[in-house]
Amino acid sequence: MATPIRYHLDENVDGAVADGLRRRGIDVTTAADARLPGAVDERHLHFAVHEGRVIFTHDADFLRLEAKGREHPGIVFCHIQSRSIGQMVRGLAGLWLRSNTEEMRNRIEYL
Repeated sequence: MATPIRYHLDENVDGAVADGLRRRGIDVTTAADARLPGAVDERHLHFAVHEGRVIFTHDADFLRLEAKGREHPGIVFCHIQSRSIGQMVRGLAGLWLRSNTEEMRNRIEYL
């Protein structure tokens, strides 16, 4: 059976996105939950890999890490201020419904 996506939001993402996902029953961690406030991107990536969580970010540095061949459980990227909180929550919830952990491995999705 396919494993549902679990998300990790880096600290650039508004906490209201995590709240909206949790209200939909989606497993999500934030930088604060993972005790990673102020941590470099590599630490967030390490946490996501270790926990099997797809990273949601506004930080293009994650795309550069991926371009260097870094293995990852999946990255969802959204340019900052290009979507409302509701649009981000709906986009992530939609991805959660139509995809799974195995399909997201080393994949980048754009909102």
